[in-house]
Amino acid sequence: MWQQDKWGYPVTSAAPGAELWAWFQQEVDDVDQAWFGLTNALSGLFCASLNFIDSTSTATPHLSFRPQGLAEGLFSTKPSHLQYATLPRENVCTENLTPWKKLLPCSTRTGLAALFHAGQLYNTQYSSLGVHLRPVCRNDSCRDASLELRQVLSTVADPPATLNGKQDWSMKRYFSRSLSGPCPMAVTSRVYVDVTTNQTSSFTLKPEPTELKLTNYQGYNRKLAVYDLWSFPFHKEHGLNVDMKWKKEVSYKELFPPRLYVHRFVTGYGQEHGGIMSLLYNRHPYLEQQIIYMELLPWFTRMYLHTLKVETTEGNLVQPLLTRYTPGRDRQNPYLLEIVLTLPPDSTTRISFSFERAFLKWTEYPPDANHGFYISSAVLTTILRQADNFTVPPHMGSGLQSGLFHSSTEFPLRLHTETLLISLPTPDFSMPYNVICLTCTVIAIAFGSLHNLTTRRFQYTDLKKANSGGMRAWLAQLFGRGKHATSEDKLREPGKESEDPGEESETSEENDYIGEQRELVTPRVRAESDKKDR
Repeated sequence: MWQQDKWGYPVTSAAPGAELWAWFQQEVDDVDQAWFGLTNALSGLFCASLNFIDSTSTATPHLSFRPQGLAEGLFSTKPSHLQYATLPRENVCTENLTPWKKLLPCSTRTGLAALFHAGQLYNTQYSSLGVHLRPVCRNDSCRDASLELRQVLSTVADPPATLNGKQDWSMKRYFSRSLSGPCPMAVTSRVYVDVTTNQTSSFTLKPEPTELKLTNYQGYNRKLAVYDLWSFPFHKEHGLNVDMKWKKEVSYKELFPPRLYVHRFVTGYGQEHGGIMSLLYNRHPYLEQQIIYMELLPWFTRMYLHTLKVETTEGNLVQPLLTRYTPGRDRQNPYLLEIVLTLPPDSTTRISFSFERAFLKWTEYPPDANHGFYISSAVLTTILRQADNFTVPPHMGSGLQSGLFHSSTEFPLRLHTETLLISLPTPDFSMPYNVICLTCTVIAIAFGSLHNLTTRRFQYTDLKKANSGGMRAWLAQLFGRGKHATSEDKLREPGKESEDPGEESETSEENDYIGEQRELVTPRVRAESDKKDR
């Protein structure tokens, strides 16, 4: 998240997560189908999850995101050809940087792109990647048009936080390498270092820059050290390593935020109703500021338009100049709110509204449902009349150089707020696991007992005799043979002699044992045996 109140305005504003917007030509009949093909193509090109963009995350703004570069009048009168979507959960990573670098003319072999090492770029306080494509004039006469592809990489590093409290920095320390030379295909290749605050020679810059340039934005002076890679004398062993060293320790001073910035947060409590409030700060002492505020909410945050309130912190109501509201539909399209209003000078304006949290189906929850659901950042669009803390390229400019050296009186600006994280009513996804574990345990215990009762045969056994027989008796008892089976036969036919001549006569103990088994025989068996004896 770009910290507007500390770092000023970004060169190219980027929303947290992934943001995609495109204007389609007037010849396109099916905009939705073209949008679907574009998102899938870009998803494969940049190894991003842009293919997850669908109708539930896509909207058509009417006031924000006007066409850039050369555009026909039909674009401004037919906003249905504009498609805008965000994925606030998507994070930039090495998988996105690798295909992004391959679009550069020299890739990462030489030039400024040689500094793009993923391990160093993502070890910073802020990083963003951007690709912008638009039609521009080919020459000053603007008789022919060309397509301009502009790639933007922004990083913010804090030397005191990463270098043990020291404010010194260098290219080699941040990027783990130095510049070996410009890209052979580049017309211009420059490195700019802002040295405006070095009025008292509080730091030294080495090596000496190629030139020093002064800029003046309506009374705001800026001093820049320029290293022209085409004219700089490179050393084969060392290359260009811009090194800045401070003479004193870090001394923190009061930060002066820019003239205009915005802050956004969630209000309310519980998991049924909630709200969103945005604070818009206009720090100019006497000038008003007209802005366009756009809010895009997912379908599961049902916005209540009648709760919309625009007022200053003193309680004075601010009447919007124009309000456009597109209601959302469950599982079909998001809610879109666009407001045009004028911020009073030296004031803080609050924009607040309420919403209701919807119930989701259990299949619509992400794997980390308890983490929460993200709401994409709001967008503030305006035109500044002063260039304080401003390095944004002009509307028809191309690159950072045009943003640093131009004499325009209007400065278009787009700011993104924070993304929000809300909680929805979430079922207990651990309950099925607990039920399965308990059920399996009970079944396992019950199955063992039932299996023993239904599959085993229980017999009366003389423990003394069974123990005295040893292993042989135990095996005989296990397989249903031996003396017990013989005594059973004698019990059924007591008058019949044994056919085995080698069988020994029963002892008195065996007779007693047979007598004991006679008591266990059913009356029917006893009657049959008596009949045979007669």
